[in-house]
Amino acid sequence: MNSFADQLTERAALKHKQVSQWTKRQNRTDQMMKLIFVGSAIIVSAIIFSVIAFVGIQGVKTFNDVTPWTFFFSPDWTPTKGEFGIFAFLYSTLLLTLISIVLSVPLALSGAVFLAKIAPRWVREIMRPATDLFVGIPSVVYGLIGLTVVVPGLAKLTGTIGYGILPAAIILAIMILPTILSISEDALRALPSRLEEASLALGATRWQTIWRVLVPAARPGIITGIILGMGRAIGETMAVFMVIGNSPQIPGSLLESTTVLTTAIVKDMGNTNYGTVWNNALYMMALVLLLISLFMIIAIRIVAKRSEVK
Repeated sequence: MNSFADQLTERAALKHKQVSQWTKRQNRTDQMMKLIFVGSAIIVSAIIFSVIAFVGIQGVKTFNDVTPWTFFFSPDWTPTKGEFGIFAFLYSTLLLTLISIVLSVPLALSGAVFLAKIAPRWVREIMRPATDLFVGIPSVVYGLIGLTVVVPGLAKLTGTIGYGILPAAIILAIMILPTILSISEDALRALPSRLEEASLALGATRWQTIWRVLVPAARPGIITGIILGMGRAIGETMAVFMVIGNSPQIPGSLLESTTVLTTAIVKDMGNTNYGTVWNNALYMMALVLLLISLFMIIAIRIVAKRSEVK
């Protein structure tokens, strides 16, 4: 009897020892993975802040030779004559982004509503992957289509050169549409079904439920998609470079050649020497783009912290 009890005690002790060893191994693994994740976060943060610091330090040197007021508010950009005003670039950048968002958001939101609440399952399974494919198309392909189709078409319709803000906005609207559509659809599909059921139970029609209940409830996600689309529109270079005309001037119309911040940097960077006022001015323009992107990220954070429907 004592022998049997001793065997049970030995088995329990062995099992406890095995569990203890497994726990120690798991703790060591958890600690190692924690160190890897923390180290990765530190490295990524260091890289990001290093880029911002380098661009910022180099860009601020511009103000040793050009006053901030002249740099930001003068429309004259003639580096060979010592004139470094980026107001025309800022104006064109903001105008281009605004028009591309105005063109894209109605189509993207309508498509998101259709895929999330109207389309049959088999249609959604075809259209959603097809929409996501647009994200993977290189921007130079969009630019080539704009250069060979959109620009000549607008030139023929309007009797102008065809280059300018409008063709660039059309191309950008197509490029950012999948981003806004995908995020908006996910936001709509994530809403609890009781919202729709309660609205219908109160006598609302299907369209009233969608536009007066579901879309407002999904507003934080929709705004996040729009802000991400704006971020891509502001940072796009190659497609815009091919259709905007690249003249350093404030456009008098949507079909007049102009330049935005990204295309100005690409166009002039190869013509400058490191450390010159011209080169520093380009770095300052890059810093402006970084700050705009940072503002977009902060805006997304603020939107994400809004109270969610529970």
